[in-house]
Amino acid sequence: MSVVMKFGGTSVADPDAINRLIGIVRQQQSKTKSPPLVVVSALAGVTDKLVALVQLTEDGASAKAAAEVEALLQRHLSVATAVTSASRQSLLADVRREMEELNGLVHALSVLREVSHRSRDAVHAVGEVVSSRIVAAAFADHGIASSWVDARTVLITDAEHNAAAPDMMATADRVTDRVAPLINSGQVVVLGGFIGATASGITSTLGRGGSDYSAAIFGSCLGADEIQIWTDVDGMLTADPRIVPQPKLVPQLSFAEASELAYFGAKVLHPSTIVPAVAKNIPVRILNSRRPENTGTLITAEGRPMNGELAALACKRDVTVIDITSTRMLMAHGFLRRLFEVFERFKTAVDVVTTSEVSVSVTVDDTRRLEAILDNLRNFAEASCEREMAIICAVGENLRADPTLFGRAVTSLERIPLRLVSQAGSRRNVTFVLRNTDVPHAMMRLHETFF
Repeated sequence: MSVVMKFGGTSVADPDAINRLIGIVRQQQSKTKSPPLVVVSALAGVTDKLVALVQLTEDGASAKAAAEVEALLQRHLSVATAVTSASRQSLLADVRREMEELNGLVHALSVLREVSHRSRDAVHAVGEVVSSRIVAAAFADHGIASSWVDARTVLITDAEHNAAAPDMMATADRVTDRVAPLINSGQVVVLGGFIGATASGITSTLGRGGSDYSAAIFGSCLGADEIQIWTDVDGMLTADPRIVPQPKLVPQLSFAEASELAYFGAKVLHPSTIVPAVAKNIPVRILNSRRPENTGTLITAEGRPMNGELAALACKRDVTVIDITSTRMLMAHGFLRRLFEVFERFKTAVDVVTTSEVSVSVTVDDTRRLEAILDNLRNFAEASCEREMAIICAVGENLRADPTLFGRAVTSLERIPLRLVSQAGSRRNVTFVLRNTDVPHAMMRLHETFF
């Protein structure tokens, strides 16, 4: 049985976390009798530091930027020293070299005070490169045969920096050539998540949360039997614990349910993670690295309906509602095509859509090009927007079979002003758009009703 194990930032946060990771991998290897492929994120908080570092270089704050690089170096040296002994010297040399390259890049960018998307990726990639080197060396020091493989030599992407898309065929060829032989020889292969490179070798990233995506891409290319996402929660929960106290664990979900929940704000899983897994019908299991004995949440093609109820709730805050109104829309073909071409032109995804005879309302969470979108819409319609809104999504395969669930969901939110209500064509979710400030009350009401 071949398994891909992805460990998030909290699972490699410090020496204790890495030692737990080693124990988890050792146990997995003893169960399956074959070495897993291990994908790791940057140490907890490091990517945020690197994002802030880019901002410092754009501001020309070279002294502050250099101090931040030094702080990152010391943190990684400290962790590397704590988890290794025999391989320590070579590992520390590797860490210093990666950080020296980062320091040189940061100094150059501070002088220019201009950061291209390509340079931004080069800075952001350092966290995963260094953390994966540390974990691979720690395995070797603990008697686990391992190999570090630079993910940038395996995961091939397009040149859409900061949100690159994988070239699955080219990546599969690299996995076959560079990863599979090592696993077949009995070695645990360690790669950094989130990072790849273009066909010409330029560093790229898959976007925030992309380590999950990397794991699914590698799992798909290997034809893995299971993809495990190790994080700091027990699995997918019935609601965000920051909003609803003591939510319940969801033991099993379908791919479709998990995709809906991930897209609409469930932080446990990156939405794109599901895509390569679905393509190969590979189960995804979400597990807690602090409590590895727990069974977690299993995500499969079919899932298992939850006793006639919903599966879970998800919430996405800080969305903007755009209202487009035009009397010319009445019985006019081509209007919707023209409307959505505007969003396509400005590469802005739409989450929820509702229509009437003369108006269309949509929600977006990326407002970087909002003014330009509104200007273009006003060429053929009236357009206005309302900010500080939120989406609550109630998800469950049972919505398809039991029409009373929709009614119960709406009734549970009486007296809460709802801006939009939508049920997807798949009838797998019910979506409510409401004010940010009403989210806690609405989530509590829905959770009490169904869970």
